[in-house]
Amino acid sequence: MRASLDGQRIVLFEARLQDELAELVRRGGGVPVCVPAVVELRRESGHEVAALLDMLRSGDGAPVFIFSTGVGARALFDEARALGRAPELVEAIRRGGSICRGPKAVAALHREGLAATVKARSPYTTVELIEAVAGLELTGHPVVLVHYGERNEALVEALAAQGAVLLELLVYEWGMPEDTAPLARAVESLIRGDFDAAAFTTQVQARHLMSIASRIGRRNQLVAALRSRVLVAAVGPTCARVLDELGVPPHVVPDPPKMGSMLEALAGRLAERSAA
Repeated sequence: MRASLDGQRIVLFEARLQDELAELVRRGGGVPVCVPAVVELRRESGHEVAALLDMLRSGDGAPVFIFSTGVGARALFDEARALGRAPELVEAIRRGGSICRGPKAVAALHREGLAATVKARSPYTTVELIEAVAGLELTGHPVVLVHYGERNEALVEALAAQGAVLLELLVYEWGMPEDTAPLARAVESLIRGDFDAAAFTTQVQARHLMSIASRIGRRNQLVAALRSRVLVAAVGPTCARVLDELGVPPHVVPDPPKMGSMLEALAGRLAERSAA
């Protein structure tokens, strides 16, 4: 990291990769404060996966599989393994092909000995995924859509418009942490100006933080703080768009959309502000 965070306090809302992100902040000279805003909850979906595999066994068509995240891909394979039917799933994907939104989904397939047939381009948002799907002839063709932690309405509509015969799987969900007190305290700390910057690595983190702020009657004050005193970083365009919709246009949106690039850009903006 060329610019230094120089002891500045950065609140991080990442959960799954919080240790890695915190270490990046420390290496850059900053002080990370981790307040996870999202938990990934596996859904009881064994019966849905079994029904899918039964359908594939009896049907003539080979569906295209669309993977929105690596977490979803791994969860689907875990369910198939628990049923003793992972080889059937591998064979079905091999026959029908796969479309991956980002590199984590590609890596999850690679671990199963599979290569992605189509990959969305960077920055790997729903826009790029719809663009990748648009070039395929899907009229009357079966498509298995493995969602991320919630239903992707825009993608469903795009596939329906192409005439796909859609089967949707939601194998995990994005949930609010069971204990929301740390998020409430983070809201108050942000309002007081205890943090120099706030870093969001998914749009769900932003939505959950605002939800907690609304719950404790401090949303307007939080928005004001994030628009003035606190530098706000979004890891990519989807996260940035949702922050903007919430009334908090981010100050930093890196290209490429990666955590390291985000912190590099954030360090540069903090340095500019300190020098002003």
